[in-house]
Amino acid sequence: MNITLERPFAATEKGKRKNNEDFIFPLSESAHSGQRLFMVCDGVGGAEKGEIASALACDSFHTFFNTFFEDNDPSEEFINRAVRYTESCFDKYIELSPEAEGMATTLTFLYVGASGITIAHIGDSRIYHLREGKIIRATEDHSLVNSWVQLGKITKEEAFRHPQKNVITRAVMGSKQPTYADVQLITDIQPGDYFFMCTDGVSDCLTDERLEEVFFHGICAESIKNKIVQDCTDEARDNFSFYILPVQNVQKIAGYKHYLLSFFYSLA
Repeated sequence: MNITLERPFAATEKGKRKNNEDFIFPLSESAHSGQRLFMVCDGVGGAEKGEIASALACDSFHTFFNTFFEDNDPSEEFINRAVRYTESCFDKYIELSPEAEGMATTLTFLYVGASGITIAHIGDSRIYHLREGKIIRATEDHSLVNSWVQLGKITKEEAFRHPQKNVITRAVMGSKQPTYADVQLITDIQPGDYFFMCTDGVSDCLTDERLEEVFFHGICAESIKNKIVQDCTDEARDNFSFYILPVQNVQKIAGYKHYLLSFFYSLA
């Protein structure tokens, strides 16, 4: 499968906070349609530790992929090896800067591969897959209130405004508190689809219904970005960061090979 993206659009803003503890990869000014790897992280820890954690996670994952990735699609095992490596990088940083003990970050990861798009996440930063303005899949938050939703104790509507909604149950912290990513390979991809990666500063502001309004079929990615920035600027109390990844074309490689064979046979 050959998946071509249109130009990605991103933003990372401090909102009403004093500093921005989110981090995105690549930085928005260097993103291009040929990019394969994307990450959005939301750091926690305060006193600048959160922004160190989110940046260190992105840098460590990128380094691990640059060094060891040789396949067409990253496996669940490979991605969680990258988590282990990232945790070891946290250990080294904390050893040199003990005051950073306790820093942590969420992580969302997306890779455009040969068999589809691989997504992974840790914490309550999310990845949505939208088609014709409708959410067709979304990651499940690793959070206290989402565990209550899954148990039927509260509804999704109650979770959206719950005072404990930002208590997460997984985060990248270091090898003393190891974690793991939920990983999916998505093969049901069509031209015109969007993948949307965001921190909870965005999902706290936009309900699923509002997100579908913003991604209404036919609106361009740049307009979507501007609408989300405006909504979050008006509503967000937290930092907010996101990536918009528009799918331009999807070519089934097997079908393409069949076409080539048929073409060459016709010349014989």
